[in-house]
Amino acid sequence: MYRTHTCGELTLSRVNTRVTLAGWVQRLRKMGGMTFVDLRDRYGITQLVFNQETSPELCEEANRMGREWVVQVEGLVAERYNKNKNIPTGDIEILVDKLQVLNSSVTPPFTIEDESDGGDDLRMVYRYLDLRRPVVRRNLELRHRMAMAIRHYLDAQGFLEVETPVLIKSTPEGARDFVVPSRMNPGEFYALPQSPQQFKQLLMVSGFDRYFQIVKCFRDEDLRADRQPEFTQIDCELSFIEQEDILQIFEGLIKFLFREIKGIDFKEPFLRMTWADAMKYYGSDKPDLRFGMKFVEIKHLTEGRNFGVFDQAEYVGAICAPGCAVYSRKQLDELTDYVKRPQIGAKGMVYIRCEQDGSFKSSVDKFYTQDDLKAIAAACQAKEGDLILILCGKTMPTRKALCELRLEMGRRLGYCDKNKFAPLWVIDFPMFEWDEETQRFYAMHHPFTSPKQADIQYLESDPGRVCADAYDMVINGVELGGGSIRIHDSVLQHRVFKALGFTDEKAEYQFGFLMNAFKYGAPPHGGLAFGFDRMVSMFAGLDSIRDCIAFPKNNSGRDVMSGAPSLIDDEQLDELCLKINLPSSKK
Repeated sequence: MYRTHTCGELTLSRVNTRVTLAGWVQRLRKMGGMTFVDLRDRYGITQLVFNQETSPELCEEANRMGREWVVQVEGLVAERYNKNKNIPTGDIEILVDKLQVLNSSVTPPFTIEDESDGGDDLRMVYRYLDLRRPVVRRNLELRHRMAMAIRHYLDAQGFLEVETPVLIKSTPEGARDFVVPSRMNPGEFYALPQSPQQFKQLLMVSGFDRYFQIVKCFRDEDLRADRQPEFTQIDCELSFIEQEDILQIFEGLIKFLFREIKGIDFKEPFLRMTWADAMKYYGSDKPDLRFGMKFVEIKHLTEGRNFGVFDQAEYVGAICAPGCAVYSRKQLDELTDYVKRPQIGAKGMVYIRCEQDGSFKSSVDKFYTQDDLKAIAAACQAKEGDLILILCGKTMPTRKALCELRLEMGRRLGYCDKNKFAPLWVIDFPMFEWDEETQRFYAMHHPFTSPKQADIQYLESDPGRVCADAYDMVINGVELGGGSIRIHDSVLQHRVFKALGFTDEKAEYQFGFLMNAFKYGAPPHGGLAFGFDRMVSMFAGLDSIRDCIAFPKNNSGRDVMSGAPSLIDDEQLDELCLKINLPSSKK
């Protein structure tokens, strides 16, 4: 063994013990005739002492070392004179009498410390060095602990972990597939799974009752802070259950993780909210409930005052920002510019200040009397000193814009505390969503989601009216997971395919093996998948999932460390029967 102890475990109880340590040189300090070295490994940092007076040759050898050199040392544990209360080993130091350099290092491109001087791009190029930083390492240690806790909980609930294929058949509904050419079957392709959806349903047909898998999934979609082209799901499926059973089991999982990992004990059942109410009051199917500012519809209070913008609008909605009547004109103009950004799309914003003397000041004073403004303030439950912000337009786009404004105000007012958690279930999703461009319905979740029993009658006559037995777990405005009760009857499944515009031939080609399996006694079943990366990043208090993934991609889907994706040579292309047809911009 290269070491008897790690760099994070020695304390005063080991004083006068002879030890051997190995690790990386974090930093080196020369003070008079003494040289102090911070030695780091995965477990922590221990201070080494080299004495010029007692061991001049050893001290000179130590002075030649640089950052990130890999060394082995032997010596006695001694009580430290200048103790460091910031690290567990801060009470002791090692009086080194033997040093072996195991490997030298060139000067690293950035400091390997929590507060690094390396930017994101540079650190991603040298990710193997970035992973040495304790702040990043702790994220991966957290990920490990959470994975172990999840397996422990699900095992206790009777789940079996079963692996499913990575090379599957392409089913291009939803996000784009990543495809893999088959050398043995020229001109044909595998797809990488966006989810093990069909296989976990087949496991239910096979009688496996309760399945789970912490599994890699792949989606070829535009990236953002909480998306990666390859990501990890906690994928689960159960037989002979109803929606309530699933909500109870997986609410239990979330409570278990918070208790085990964060020391937070949720005693009360999680709030439940219908999709319709989430959209009506928060403009989002993943509302952040750490703070209020619920939407108030005020169309009926704004009509007939000759203000054409409100009169002609389909929807007029308001939020009340507590204590913000002191906002200056400049701050209000900034908010107006914020909601007018192309990605939000509002045409403008109206405000009402609730003054301390009980009067009201508004950007539409010429159209509305004090009594009119008072009625709006009463509807918004606004108090003196509050600020009412109003948007109008088409219902759904305006609600979404008002959602962004609400979240921006929450951030400005300090309501988005990362140490506060507001979990809820969003339930009763629409079964389908209409796409204007293609003039057809698409499955809001996926084609195997079961409609609510009472709404099956509308599948052919009014698909937009059908609600699904679907549910999402939302915490702090982040969709951590979602699932549904599945269709287990092949006749009903064909009706849903038809509502989605599938021909019998297309449905048979893409999903025939699953439909055929249903003919052999498929049990009632349902499931749920959590985004494991999102879950870890939330528990770690991160804004992006990248720092809880060992080797992530950047926002262009590139691994700048390894150079993936990359070109392949002509010989490989010929073997796969492929030709590259680059767009003109790449030629």
